[in-house]
Amino acid sequence: MTLDLIDKKLLLLLQTDSKKTTKELSLKLNLSVTAVYERIKKLEREGIIDKYVVLLNKEKIEKGFVVFCHLKLIQHTKEFVTRFESEVAQLIEVLECYHVSGDYDYILKIVVKDMKAYREFLVTKLTILQHIGSTQSTFMISEVKNTTVVEV
Repeated sequence: MTLDLIDKKLLLLLQTDSKKTTKELSLKLNLSVTAVYERIKKLEREGIIDKYVVLLNKEKIEKGFVVFCHLKLIQHTKEFVTRFESEVAQLIEVLECYHVSGDYDYILKIVVKDMKAYREFLVTKLTILQHIGSTQSTFMISEVKNTTVVEV
């Protein structure tokens, strides 16, 4: 699907605030409510709009301690990779997991309450997963930029 300028503006508006009504969006885009509704439905059908979510303030829910954990597997067989990925996907503390190139195999973004909670997570959940060779943890000092908006 080729996106026109109006689609791109609509996507930017929705990424900034997905709670805007079709009427509010129609006023910003100089389109009818029906035209905006149809465009949104088409973007959803095409899979360009994947889902709608609520973003939480991690500090207010006591999950403000952010850790980036670099991880190496002991082997890179399909079985080891598949099993590790399946197991790590079940860990609620892990918000993101990326299979990467370089010195480590994976980078995990983990959120917990504090250092004590991270140690507990590391000892009781992460390092008990099979096939992990080593980990290196990097702790967030401050958040400089965090956005979910993708420019189209």
